[in-house]
Amino acid sequence: MDNLNKKDKAQLKELKSPMAVVDWAVNWFRKQSIFMLAYGTGCGAIEIPPTVTARYDAERFGVRGAATPRQADVIVLSGYLAVKTLKRVIRTYEQMQEPKYVIALGSCPINGGMYWDSYNTIKQLDRYLPVDVTVAGCMPRPEAVLEGFMALKDKIQRGEAEGARDYRDNIEKYKNNQKEIFGDKMLPGYTCDWYFSDGGSF
Repeated sequence: MDNLNKKDKAQLKELKSPMAVVDWAVNWFRKQSIFMLAYGTGCGAIEIPPTVTARYDAERFGVRGAATPRQADVIVLSGYLAVKTLKRVIRTYEQMQEPKYVIALGSCPINGGMYWDSYNTIKQLDRYLPVDVTVAGCMPRPEAVLEGFMALKDKIQRGEAEGARDYRDNIEKYKNNQKEIFGDKMLPGYTCDWYFSDGGSF
């Protein structure tokens, strides 16, 4: 109990059942250790190095880098996403293990930003992948990136960061949206439907 802040202690006291306490504890441990995939997608990638290095030191909040999707908890999509890049992002996201989270950084993945009328960039990331936290700006400073991680930690603690479950439960919706933009160049089946339906046949 000594390591908990006042907010955490107040939440813990409100819990009634033993299972609620277990769920709360699991989420508390989970939010203390967030591994961020080293994956830059646009101009916002330049904001990540200062966020994780000495001046802002994201690791003091439990945020650190991960080298591969298999090790990562969160992917930060930092800026505009071209259609070609979106393919790689989807494949990367599907390789991450649950629980996994998406932070959309900057105006472009939220509403298209300055590229809203471009023929080869997407306008709304959440049509193709579930987004747990959006950080507005063009581009957000490291302070805003840290605030985004704090918002994600709060959602994890409340048990509301359920983007991965939403993707799994509504896979047909997401795949149909992806097919609209990829057309005949749709990615081969390699996601939860790989396990539950076609066995990965191309």
